[in-house]
Amino acid sequence: MPALTFTTASALRSHYQDVILPIWRGVGFNKALGLAYESVAADGMTPLPPVRYRAMACARQLFVFSLAQEWQHAATLFASLRHYFADRQHGGWFYSVDADGAPKERQKDLYTHAFVIFACAEYAKHPNAVQAQQALALMEETSVLIEQRMVDGALFSSAMEEDFSRRITGPTQNPLMHLSEAWLAADATTSDGIFAHRLDKLASAFASTFIDGASGCVAELPLGSENNWVEPGHQFEWLFLVESSQHPAFERAGMNRALYRAFDFVRRSGVDTATGGVAATLDLSGALLDTTQRIWAQSEYLRALAHHGEATVRAELPTQIARFGARFLTAPGWVESQTADGKIVRAELPSTTAYHLATAYATLP
Repeated sequence: MPALTFTTASALRSHYQDVILPIWRGVGFNKALGLAYESVAADGMTPLPPVRYRAMACARQLFVFSLAQEWQHAATLFASLRHYFADRQHGGWFYSVDADGAPKERQKDLYTHAFVIFACAEYAKHPNAVQAQQALALMEETSVLIEQRMVDGALFSSAMEEDFSRRITGPTQNPLMHLSEAWLAADATTSDGIFAHRLDKLASAFASTFIDGASGCVAELPLGSENNWVEPGHQFEWLFLVESSQHPAFERAGMNRALYRAFDFVRRSGVDTATGGVAATLDLSGALLDTTQRIWAQSEYLRALAHHGEATVRAELPTQIARFGARFLTAPGWVESQTADGKIVRAELPSTTAYHLATAYATLP
């Protein structure tokens, strides 16, 4: 398949509007259940048989269509989120439901709860006041639940039993990053000081637990954990969150300075100089562990370049846009992941990827 040509962020946004969004309001949407299928085939036309539907995936779709201000579709997703995934007995959100909409994986997952908050912060911009207030209430209710029932030392557990009686997994980087993202969005939507306070506490505890002093990188597990690793895409994602928000919580935690060092560290070790492809994982010394290139990490690289404090780095953005488009976008959709030499690793198109593209493209100049 010939590579597509992109030279501007506007061209990326056009591909998103003309190709990607229509998948998820059309063939990628199960109208009978009111949920997006987890994936469609690489042709962008064939839903893959569902085994489950995840609450996180529903929340990401809710965010995507709220950001696009397609309020009717967003309202359907908001109703489905509450109908299928809310645990009315124990509180919080089930991880997934089965193909018929019955609870399947019932554990309580911080990543999922963070995305519910994030999606509600965007859906709260709904022009209908009742819908907006419902979203705001759900956003705060979920935040309080995390604080009261998922607390783990100064941070939060990544996963807990259905009734919150026992920790399954302790604090890990990625759910906490997305909780930070969610509380940033909630703070921007409400201007409620409670979210700034939450971010202050979270950033301070996070920095001391996860940021490696030698490289500035954010590790995936708490420092000192066996077989720890670094994901270049997450360094770019964190740099964007810190730089774009300019939230004082991150400055007070010393994250700004660390993340610029992390940016340089992973660019040297984890970005292919010929293609701009971002490797999946490194060890803490910078050695490559997994050279697979996933589209979400490429999109995070774009917005990290766009928001970098140095003009010479920002000037690299047009070149990387062209590389990204040629390597990862297709006429019917995109390439989810590939090897460094261009062999497809994952051919299908997951419903969750639209969130990565939407958030990246929305912030590019």
